[in-house]
Amino acid sequence: MSVARLAALAACATGALLATATQAQQVHRIVGPDGKVTFSDRAPEDKKAQSTVLSTASGGAASNPALPSELRQIASRFPVTLYTGESCSPCQQARQLLVQRGVPFTERSVNTNDDLDALRRLSGESALPFGTIGRQQLKGFSDAQWTQYLDAAGYPAQSRLPKGYTQPAATPLAPAKAPTASAPDAPQEAASAPTGRPRRQAPPPPPPGAPTPSNPAGIRF
Repeated sequence: MSVARLAALAACATGALLATATQAQQVHRIVGPDGKVTFSDRAPEDKKAQSTVLSTASGGAASNPALPSELRQIASRFPVTLYTGESCSPCQQARQLLVQRGVPFTERSVNTNDDLDALRRLSGESALPFGTIGRQQLKGFSDAQWTQYLDAAGYPAQSRLPKGYTQPAATPLAPAKAPTASAPDAPQEAASAPTGRPRRQAPPPPPPGAPTPSNPAGIRF
């Protein structure tokens, strides 16, 4: 590829990133008035809908005071988020590129149906890996493409992370559902509840000296 074409691609990448530099990456979990749950990178227009922000660019690497000031500023303008799945070789390659280059990033795991629904709302498909640099979307993994956009965002080519820096563990894209409360066990008295027939009570014991079937005369000894 010619030098001129590389320069043009870099300029396009820089323009795409700068156009969205001030916009934070957010994932909204939206519950509509009808109870339907959807995921979007924008807040709901319906005022009756309930929205929960699942991820934002204001947290993670951008708010880590251990990072050098210059790197923290880049992460604040162009936060990197990597969406991965289990047994995904391209996901591992994308993660390795970010780690080796020293790019602080947020990793979101996609393993459940709710995670997949959220991913489709963001990327329009369920293919992994999926990444964002600012609001620039990267579908699949290409070393050249990812490097191009990381360069355009201003991330250093060599790691500048402080010694002992630990990459935060991946978190699920969609929040875990709360367990459904089970009905309390029925009291034991319910098992012996009457079925509509009056319960027969045992006759009281005969008074002393009264006749009984075994002692008709009521003789006392």
